[in-house]
Amino acid sequence: MTPAPPPLTPRQKQRIEAPMALLQSSDHWHGGLPVLVLDRCWLRLEAIAVEELANRLPPDTSREAPELSRYSQLIEAGYPSWDAQQCCWHEFGAEACQQALRRYWAAKDRGNNGWTFARYLQLLADYRQRFHVRPRPLPLLVLARADGGRRGENHGLFWLRPEVSDSNRQMRHTCA
Repeated sequence: MTPAPPPLTPRQKQRIEAPMALLQSSDHWHGGLPVLVLDRCWLRLEAIAVEELANRLPPDTSREAPELSRYSQLIEAGYPSWDAQQCCWHEFGAEACQQALRRYWAAKDRGNNGWTFARYLQLLADYRQRFHVRPRPLPLLVLARADGGRRGENHGLFWLRPEVSDSNRQMRHTCA
Protein backbone atom coordinates (compact mmCIF):
# COMPACT_ATOMS: atom_id res chain seq x y z
CA MET A 1 0.00 0.00 0.00
CA THR A 2 1.37 3.42 -0.94
CA PRO A 3 1.54 5.99 1.83
CA ALA A 4 -0.90 8.86 1.64
CA PRO A 5 0.40 12.33 0.79
CA PRO A 6 0.70 14.70 3.70
CA PRO A 7 -2.41 16.67 4.59
CA LEU A 8 -2.52 20.05 2.90
CA THR A 9 -3.81 23.40 4.10
CA PRO A 10 -6.78 25.00 2.30
CA ARG A 11 -4.40 27.55 0.76
CA GLN A 12 -2.11 24.78 -0.51
CA LYS A 13 -5.08 22.94 -2.02
CA GLN A 14 -6.02 26.14 -3.78
CA ARG A 15 -2.47 26.48 -5.16
CA ILE A 16 -2.72 22.98 -6.63
CA GLU A 17 -5.73 23.83 -8.80
CA ALA A 18 -3.88 25.74 -11.58
CA PRO A 19 -1.02 23.21 -12.00
CA MET A 20 -3.56 20.36 -11.93
CA ALA A 21 -5.66 22.09 -14.60
CA LEU A 22 -2.56 22.65 -16.76
CA LEU A 23 -1.63 18.98 -16.49
CA GLN A 24 -5.14 17.75 -17.26
CA SER A 25 -5.49 20.05 -20.29
CA SER A 26 -2.10 19.29 -21.86
CA ASP A 27 -2.38 17.40 -25.11
CA HIS A 28 1.23 16.16 -25.10
CA TRP A 29 4.17 15.63 -22.78
CA HIS A 30 6.46 18.67 -22.51
CA GLY A 31 8.99 20.23 -20.14
CA GLY A 32 6.55 22.85 -18.91
CA LEU A 33 4.41 20.31 -17.08
CA PRO A 34 4.24 21.05 -13.35
CA VAL A 35 5.88 19.31 -10.41
CA LEU A 36 4.80 20.38 -6.94
CA VAL A 37 7.49 20.84 -4.30
CA LEU A 38 6.42 21.12 -0.68
CA ASP A 39 8.77 22.49 1.96
CA ARG A 40 6.87 21.29 4.98
CA CYS A 41 9.05 23.19 7.44
CA TRP A 42 7.74 26.45 6.01
CA LEU A 43 4.47 25.05 4.65
CA ARG A 44 5.57 26.44 1.27
CA LEU A 45 4.13 24.76 -1.81
CA GLU A 46 5.60 25.65 -5.17
CA ALA A 47 4.79 24.48 -8.69
CA ILE A 48 7.82 24.29 -10.95
CA ALA A 49 8.21 23.07 -14.53
CA VAL A 50 9.57 19.55 -14.84
CA GLU A 51 12.35 20.95 -17.06
CA GLU A 52 13.50 23.14 -14.14
CA LEU A 53 13.41 20.41 -11.50
CA ALA A 54 17.09 19.41 -11.74
CA ASN A 55 18.14 23.07 -11.49
CA ARG A 56 15.92 23.83 -8.52
CA LEU A 57 16.51 20.54 -6.69
CA PRO A 58 19.80 19.16 -8.02
CA PRO A 59 20.07 15.39 -7.69
CA ASP A 60 23.20 13.87 -6.21
CA THR A 61 25.20 12.58 -9.19
CA SER A 62 28.34 11.61 -7.28
CA ARG A 63 27.57 7.87 -7.65
CA GLU A 64 27.35 8.24 -11.44
CA ALA A 65 30.94 9.47 -11.82
CA PRO A 66 32.57 7.59 -14.73
CA GLU A 67 35.39 6.39 -12.47
CA LEU A 68 32.97 4.83 -9.98
CA SER A 69 30.72 3.43 -12.69
CA ARG A 70 33.67 1.73 -14.34
CA TYR A 71 34.84 0.33 -11.00
CA SER A 72 31.36 -1.13 -10.40
CA GLN A 73 31.31 -2.66 -13.89
CA LEU A 74 34.66 -4.35 -13.29
CA ILE A 75 33.56 -5.71 -9.91
CA GLU A 76 30.35 -7.06 -11.48
CA ALA A 77 32.49 -8.68 -14.20
CA GLY A 78 34.36 -10.62 -11.50
CA TYR A 79 37.52 -8.55 -11.10
CA PRO A 80 39.04 -8.53 -7.62
CA SER A 81 38.69 -5.08 -6.01
CA TRP A 82 42.42 -4.31 -6.17
CA ASP A 83 42.60 -5.18 -9.88
CA ALA A 84 39.47 -3.12 -10.58
CA GLN A 85 41.02 -0.16 -8.76
CA GLN A 86 44.29 -0.51 -10.70
CA CYS A 87 42.34 -0.66 -13.98
CA CYS A 88 40.46 2.53 -13.09
CA TRP A 89 43.67 4.28 -12.07
CA HIS A 90 45.16 3.33 -15.42
CA GLU A 91 42.07 4.49 -17.39
CA PHE A 92 41.28 7.70 -15.50
CA GLY A 93 44.32 8.45 -13.38
CA ALA A 94 44.71 7.90 -9.64
CA GLU A 95 43.90 11.54 -8.79
CA ALA A 96 40.62 11.50 -10.74
CA CYS A 97 39.56 8.25 -9.07
CA GLN A 98 40.41 9.58 -5.62
CA GLN A 99 38.54 12.82 -6.32
CA ALA A 100 35.45 10.89 -7.45
CA LEU A 101 35.59 8.86 -4.24
CA ARG A 102 35.98 12.01 -2.13
CA ARG A 103 32.94 13.60 -3.81
CA TYR A 104 30.95 10.41 -3.30
CA TRP A 105 31.80 10.13 0.41
CA ALA A 106 31.28 13.86 0.97
CA ALA A 107 27.79 13.51 -0.50
CA LYS A 108 27.16 10.50 1.74
CA ASP A 109 28.30 12.47 4.81
CA ARG A 110 26.26 15.54 3.98
CA GLY A 111 23.25 13.48 2.97
CA ASN A 112 21.17 13.82 -0.17
CA ASN A 113 17.78 12.94 1.28
CA GLY A 114 17.61 10.04 -1.17
CA TRP A 115 17.49 12.51 -4.08
CA THR A 116 19.89 10.74 -6.42
CA PHE A 117 20.26 10.95 -10.16
CA ALA A 118 18.64 7.51 -10.48
CA ARG A 119 15.63 8.65 -8.43
CA TYR A 120 15.33 11.83 -10.51
CA LEU A 121 15.36 9.80 -13.75
CA GLN A 122 12.77 7.42 -12.26
CA LEU A 123 10.48 10.36 -11.45
CA LEU A 124 10.74 11.54 -15.07
CA ALA A 125 10.03 8.05 -16.42
CA ASP A 126 7.06 7.59 -14.07
CA TYR A 127 5.69 11.02 -14.96
CA ARG A 128 5.87 10.26 -18.69
CA GLN A 129 4.17 6.90 -18.16
CA ARG A 130 1.45 8.32 -15.89
CA PHE A 131 0.82 11.15 -18.35
CA HIS A 132 -1.15 8.71 -20.49
CA VAL A 133 -3.49 7.73 -17.64
CA ARG A 134 -6.67 9.77 -17.10
CA PRO A 135 -7.12 11.60 -14.83
CA ARG A 136 -3.43 12.40 -14.78
CA PRO A 137 -1.74 12.36 -11.39
CA LEU A 138 0.42 15.34 -10.42
CA PRO A 139 3.79 14.65 -8.75
CA LEU A 140 4.33 16.14 -5.30
CA LEU A 141 7.85 16.11 -3.87
CA VAL A 142 7.78 16.60 -0.11
CA LEU A 143 11.20 17.82 0.99
CA ALA A 144 12.84 16.18 3.97
CA ARG A 145 13.52 18.35 6.97
CA ALA A 146 16.67 20.49 6.80
CA ASP A 147 18.73 18.03 8.84
CA GLY A 148 16.89 15.00 7.46
CA GLY A 149 19.79 13.88 5.25
CA ARG A 150 21.92 13.19 8.28
CA ARG A 151 19.06 11.29 9.91
CA GLY A 152 18.39 9.22 6.80
CA GLU A 153 15.12 10.98 5.96
CA ASN A 154 14.33 11.03 2.25
CA HIS A 155 12.32 13.41 0.14
CA GLY A 156 8.88 11.88 -0.36
CA LEU A 157 7.25 11.49 -3.76
CA PHE A 158 3.47 11.32 -4.00
CA TRP A 159 1.12 11.33 -6.97
CA LEU A 160 -1.92 13.54 -6.45
CA ARG A 161 -5.18 12.87 -8.23
CA PRO A 162 -7.51 15.76 -9.13
CA GLU A 163 -9.78 14.86 -6.20
CA VAL A 164 -7.02 15.86 -3.72
CA SER A 165 -8.68 19.25 -3.27
CA ASP A 166 -11.71 17.49 -1.76
CA SER A 167 -9.71 16.27 1.24
CA ASN A 168 -10.46 18.02 4.53
CA ARG A 169 -7.28 17.08 6.40
CA GLN A 170 -4.96 19.99 7.10
CA MET A 171 -1.21 20.10 7.44
CA ARG A 172 0.44 21.45 10.55
CA HIS A 173 3.91 22.93 11.00
CA THR A 174 6.21 19.88 11.35
CA CYS A 175 9.67 21.35 11.91
CA ALA A 176 10.24 22.49 15.47
